[in-house]
Amino acid sequence: MKAVFLFLFCILSFSCTKEIDKSKTLPFYNSEDFTPEWISKTAANYNRIHKVASFKFTNQNGKTVSNKNFEGKIYVADFFFTTCPSICPILAKNMSKLQEEYKNDEDILLLSHSVMPWVDSVEKIKKYAIENNAIDNKWHLVTGDRDEIYNIARTSYFADEDFKKTKDENEFIHTENFVLIDTKGRIRGVYNGTLALDIKRLKRQIEILKQEN
Repeated sequence: MKAVFLFLFCILSFSCTKEIDKSKTLPFYNSEDFTPEWISKTAANYNRIHKVASFKFTNQNGKTVSNKNFEGKIYVADFFFTTCPSICPILAKNMSKLQEEYKNDEDILLLSHSVMPWVDSVEKIKKYAIENNAIDNKWHLVTGDRDEIYNIARTSYFADEDFKKTKDENEFIHTENFVLIDTKGRIRGVYNGTLALDIKRLKRQIEILKQEN
């Protein structure tokens, strides 16, 4: 009778799921404080894991880019502006290195959002893309509506660290984060895109994510 009770308790509480091997799978990030959470597919909250919201922007070739372009793909997202003299050239250089690493891997994409879309026209981001050797359909550099870009940066990618303190929607976004997104649009890693060590960590974790998929 005790065994039956324990069995039923396990089913109802989901407490008897197989322990997750953290060396072979990446955590999920469900909040702006980036607390890592390892969540089993059998867990009650698995289907409620945070996902990047639907979006629609314009890339360097004047083409519409949306979530559909990234369905079933792993991608790395960041935020930049073409006239940035400080961290953006470093971010672009490291994005270019990632592109070179995965240029023959159709399952890995890159996505860079302009945080000055009122300045960064399609023509400007096209020039920037050429200067950084962006490969069409591999590395999308996008512009669009300012409010939409800022909203997705803050509420989907949790890319604006200052926003959680100030809640000022008019504040300019300037972040060095690279955000790793899985095939289902969920955040699986966050990295300082200006640091070589973090780029190496990102590459290692992309490989883990590929094996997980």
